[in-house]
Amino acid sequence: MNSINTKKKEILISEHIPEGIFGGDMPGDKLLISKQHIAKASKLLPYIFESICQKQEKEKTKIVISIFGGSGAGKSEIASLLAFFLRENGINTYVLSGDNYPLRTPYFNDAERLRIYRYSGIKTLIKNDMYKESNRMLLEDLWLRCLDADPLLRERHDFLLCYQMGARIGLKQYLGSKKEIDFDLVNSVIADFKNRKEKIYLKRMGRLETDVYFQEIDFSDTEVMIVEWTHGNSNLLEGADIKVMINSTPEATQQHRRDRNRDNNTDSPFTNVVLAIEQELLDDQKNFADFIIDSNKIIVNDVDC
Repeated sequence: MNSINTKKKEILISEHIPEGIFGGDMPGDKLLISKQHIAKASKLLPYIFESICQKQEKEKTKIVISIFGGSGAGKSEIASLLAFFLRENGINTYVLSGDNYPLRTPYFNDAERLRIYRYSGIKTLIKNDMYKESNRMLLEDLWLRCLDADPLLRERHDFLLCYQMGARIGLKQYLGSKKEIDFDLVNSVIADFKNRKEKIYLKRMGRLETDVYFQEIDFSDTEVMIVEWTHGNSNLLEGADIKVMINSTPEATQQHRRDRNRDNNTDSPFTNVVLAIEQELLDDQKNFADFIIDSNKIIVNDVDC
């Protein structure tokens, strides 16, 4: 076991990570912890530990940490490792998965995203007098093959540029908004936790409507909640005390998504559009992060550490 000295106390970092450490609370989720995840969480720990101590000294309150990044960036793994390290240092920590809090289950939310994308694209074609019969028939064929979001097809079909641009604008207005996410419920959970409510009902979600339920969790001995979530830095999320952004390359995130096998059509053109928009939303909020994990370095207030 390694240790790091801080102004407050010596922080212990376990060299051995046991299999099956408690991750987020998304049903059926699996962790794929790598040496890179361990290295990043180990380097982040002293900064988080010191921030927790400072905030608890000032406010005497429970602490909420938001860990956010693109799909496949390693949020679940780093959040779970950080929670494990904090528990090893005497700070009882719970990891909440924001993926439990869309208004629709994944099956229906995926369908709603696609509906909005396609309907927005059609409206844009009509507005620009490009919804011709030949284009409509070709578009329907592309729908059946899930290729209408493929940017490479614009070279062969001029109208697709107009369609895809309008479709993307419509989708961006939906992703991460209150139309998609139940931010009120997440915010109420965070508020109850910080107000020291001992038992809180948390949402659980599978892919279908029959897979939604609530579970009562005892937080009486829990001092830190980590919210790991793509939308963890949204201005609609309230109550996060410490914000951590995880940067990653598109190649690394794509491979990690494949390995975890959580999403349908991981490499489809439409999925790539969704991920690109989500990354834009993350980048827009980047300056509000307290810490940024970029490769194997920690950036604190734009200073490399």
